[in-house]
Amino acid sequence: MKSAKPTKDRLGRRLLQLYVGLALYGASAALLVDAGLGLEPWGVLHQGLARLTGLTIGVVSIIVGAAVLLLWVPLRQRPGLGTVSNVFAVGLAMDATLALVPEVRSLTVRVPLLLAGILLNGAATGLYISARFGPGPRDGLMTGLHRRTGRSIRLMRTAIEVAVVVTGFALGGTVGIGTVLYALSIGPLAQLFLRVFDVPRAAAGSTVVAEGQPRGAILRP
Repeated sequence: MKSAKPTKDRLGRRLLQLYVGLALYGASAALLVDAGLGLEPWGVLHQGLARLTGLTIGVVSIIVGAAVLLLWVPLRQRPGLGTVSNVFAVGLAMDATLALVPEVRSLTVRVPLLLAGILLNGAATGLYISARFGPGPRDGLMTGLHRRTGRSIRLMRTAIEVAVVVTGFALGGTVGIGTVLYALSIGPLAQLFLRVFDVPRAAAGSTVVAEGQPRGAILRP
């Protein structure tokens, strides 16, 4: 019985990290949109679809996340709390941030906004993954294809993100220096914040929610 309180505290911290991480991820994606210097791969697709449909980019993110989650069925992937929460939380936080942050035109403001967005995205990724409530729907697609095809995760991730960027760009999504900078920096940033926000694992036999997140993997919502 002595371990009950530490167990609840650990679960509480993980839940807090999950939802703060998802909210900050959506906010960081919104900052990249406002900077207008290039989005992360899935952001390019979301923006392109938003321009095509007239929906907000946050709503498009939710729809795409739900559609990708359906692809988990034939891949026999099992979603976690973090997976389902990701579908809604990121898009809602993104639209809320875009509504609050005024549009900027000056390059002297857009560049710092881009850098802040990338840094915040790395921190949000570390928070979200360290909570260990399951990968986001887009990363689950990557790992599911890896298991089903036998191809490397690196190859699956590259193939998916190239296809996403090309499609998004064709639909009018923004590709630029920010896209390149994000691709080069998000891995090291996420790895750093994974160590900063790591939650110690529960002892054997604990009733804490399953912690099936592969350690050391750089996955994004």
